[in-house]
Amino acid sequence: MTNVYSCSDPAQRATGFAEAKSAFARSGLVVIPTDTVYGLATDAFDPAGVRRLLRAKGRGRTMPIPVLIGSRDTLRALAINVSPEALELAEAFWPGGLTLICRQQPSLRWDLGDSRGTVALRIPDHKDALDLLADNGPLAVSSANQTGQAAPSTIDSARDMLGESVDVYLDAGSTPGPEPSTIIDVTGESLVVVREGVISLERLREVVAKVESADT
Repeated sequence: MTNVYSCSDPAQRATGFAEAKSAFARSGLVVIPTDTVYGLATDAFDPAGVRRLLRAKGRGRTMPIPVLIGSRDTLRALAINVSPEALELAEAFWPGGLTLICRQQPSLRWDLGDSRGTVALRIPDHKDALDLLADNGPLAVSSANQTGQAAPSTIDSARDMLGESVDVYLDAGSTPGPEPSTIIDVTGESLVVVREGVISLERLREVVAKVESADT
């Protein structure tokens, strides 16, 4: 498997990261490890790459692609009107399994799907992912599976589903998966959990008491 690189081998990791950077520059796709499951990544600012990602997954534009970032400073660069309470949650749970749906900066020229002016942002708690983000900037990342299939926690599972549609596979062994990140919509007056994942509602409310569940 010539396009699979082991992150546990320093030489392979360096080569794989270089190949990933080259792939992102040409609208390519890279499977990367995260702190939940393996993700399918492309340059967040490359609409052609995002279209390729959606095609590889068999996914439509109605489910916009989330964006992984490397620092809280990037949140301020990409999002507007982020409340103090949302920033408190980011301070408490980033890096980690928290995704914040924010109002995006109106000047941004990207196309992540039918996002209606919002963007879902997260900092992953995984060294390889963070190093990739530091090297390449924000990445549009969805789970590395065909839509309707289980999200993969091994590189072999990802490759079985996505095959040659992916340019580079970065193998960091088994990921913690399969429980996904917790998603909170912070675009309105209230903070609303739209998907409870690895971070429970109770833990969120220990930081910000007035986090609402979508069921309430």
